[in-house]
Amino acid sequence: MAGRPALPGVSGRLPDFPWDHLAPHAARAREHADGIVDLSVGTPVDATPQVAIDALAGAADSPGYPVTIGRVETRQAILDWMERRLGVSGLGLDAVLPVIGSKELIASLALHLGVGTGDLVVYPRLAYPTYEVGAALAGARTLAADSLTAIGPEVPRLLWINSPSNPTGKVLPPDHLRKVVDWCRQRGTLLVSDECYIEMAWDPQNRPVSVLHPDICGGSTEGILAVHSLSKRSNLAGYRCAFVAGDPSVVGELLAVRKNLGLQMPGPQQVAMVPTLADDTHVVAQHARYAARRAKLREALERAGFRIDNSEASLYLWASRDEDCWETVTWLAERGILVAPGAFYGAAGAQHVRVAFTATDERVDAAVARLA
Repeated sequence: MAGRPALPGVSGRLPDFPWDHLAPHAARAREHADGIVDLSVGTPVDATPQVAIDALAGAADSPGYPVTIGRVETRQAILDWMERRLGVSGLGLDAVLPVIGSKELIASLALHLGVGTGDLVVYPRLAYPTYEVGAALAGARTLAADSLTAIGPEVPRLLWINSPSNPTGKVLPPDHLRKVVDWCRQRGTLLVSDECYIEMAWDPQNRPVSVLHPDICGGSTEGILAVHSLSKRSNLAGYRCAFVAGDPSVVGELLAVRKNLGLQMPGPQQVAMVPTLADDTHVVAQHARYAARRAKLREALERAGFRIDNSEASLYLWASRDEDCWETVTWLAERGILVAPGAFYGAAGAQHVRVAFTATDERVDAAVARLA
């Protein structure tokens, strides 16, 4: 209607969506005679496990509204998985909450917990961009810092850690995790650990540990949350199955907000999570697929003059030729290979690129041949 003032919106608060800047390089890579090898995004390409498909199909007749808190069976399956795979014990059903994909939870968490103008949110110097997006959405200030001393005297409302890291694949050692837990508890800062790649580890000497492991948190979840996803471990990115676990009082606050907003994981997906979390066979098989692709790409990149830093876990190789990352992106795009520039994840990534090894075997082999 003419004369009506425009709604202010929030898009002006948010950083640019980084992948928009990659579009010209994607177009260049698609010009390759044998097609593009897209290693820019860590999206699964292998089949969804049959155990998940069967469970989803069996629960397809779902006429009623799902419960926001999650089915008891789903939450118990989460607790059983955390104890079996991560050594996390002692949590009750009130300490876990299924959510509609981890990105939605990460982006909305600060806002839903009342973080706002004047508050400080801290996240790693090289980080998944959604930590910053979530803080901006809440109107909070941000600081990218890897050490506690770099934070200074100010007390953050929220501190993100990410191990294994996206984009670098770095694993935080137990001593560091314990130090962060103690530091946050002493100051009343909420610690949130993004652990979505925790089952994708490649170095037996450097295994990731959950912040909720009793050796790290002292057997108490006070002031701590951990975020997990089935997207990577189980090829369920399309199902949007994830969960948050930790301090029951914080989980309860999230639940209260999500009830009011109607943020409910669909019932069939909740059912599908139960057998999928209980089955380790498909996870072991998928891990082996990724290990083979990772080894091929790493060898090919190193032969082509790249250095691989960190990368002991996650689904990425953090690669550098000690040049501006966009020069590397261009060089690879000319060979039909698309990767993510390290600058997407912070200024500290300006000389690296993130190379996903989630492409099919055929596309990985094509990339290896082109790098040769």
